[in-house]
Amino acid sequence: MRLLKLVPDNTNFHFLRLRWAALTLSLALVFGSWALLAVKGLNYGVDFAGGLTMEVGFAQAAPLDDLRRTVGALGVGEPTIQEFGGPNIVAIRLPLPPGEEGATQKVVARVTDAVKARHADASVRRVETVSGKVSGELIRDGAIAAVVGMFLVALYIWFRFEWAFGVGALSSLVHDVSITLGFFAITRLEFNLNIVAAVLTIIGYSLNDTIVVYDRIRENLRKFRKMQLAELLDLSVNETLSRTIVTSLSLIIALAILLVLGGEVLRGFTAAMLLGIFIGTYSSIYIAAPLLIWVGIGRTSFGGGDAAAERAARP
Repeated sequence: MRLLKLVPDNTNFHFLRLRWAALTLSLALVFGSWALLAVKGLNYGVDFAGGLTMEVGFAQAAPLDDLRRTVGALGVGEPTIQEFGGPNIVAIRLPLPPGEEGATQKVVARVTDAVKARHADASVRRVETVSGKVSGELIRDGAIAAVVGMFLVALYIWFRFEWAFGVGALSSLVHDVSITLGFFAITRLEFNLNIVAAVLTIIGYSLNDTIVVYDRIRENLRKFRKMQLAELLDLSVNETLSRTIVTSLSLIIALAILLVLGGEVLRGFTAAMLLGIFIGTYSSIYIAAPLLIWVGIGRTSFGGGDAAAERAARP
């Protein structure tokens, strides 16, 4: 039985012909993401914002306006109330109350009693609290983890390949993380510790895909000393295209199922991962590879074979 091949052996797409259009698109997305982060910011969950969150369910569509009036009249702080995963579920966010340890439980009891007094079908499904100090530490530690991870990865690639490869890998990672954060800024999906885990996973996936392409570029630089660099990069990307598509498609299928059936808790993580698969694959082809041209990678990189070897190996 013949095996299914998603990408034929003689595939020869000219990816690098679109590098300037791809660069323009990428710069627009990255700068747009930074602008959104500066203007709108992220919708931090309790993990990062600190405070008290109550998830309340209703038999029918939640009366948001009435809930805002009811909770706001209790004098427990300015509430933020929004739908959470469906029209009949809401998240009520409040600042942590000052005072003794039991103050939070008193606020929860007051809000619960007030909501149930007006809506008998209401039920409190979940309560979370995070102190301001802990949330600040989580933001700092999460940012440090992402930044240090990217720079260490770039440093490793620098020593493993050449400095130009390290610049390309770091640029693609900044590209991927920026667009992911911009996505959360515009969609207002909750940004919590699950999303930090997703961002770190995206960094790992994008890096893995980039290294596979870079390793093939390094091999071809040794083989084809006289081939034009853009042509060589196209050849390298095409030679790894089958592996890239199979890996990405497998992940997309699993994540799509998880997005539909995984529930609200995993929705943000799954959405971030799906986006990361697409932009990680895109950046490996249109950011990491073309940057080798723009930074002027040397023709003598990694040694090389003679002209006879090139004629024998060149497709």
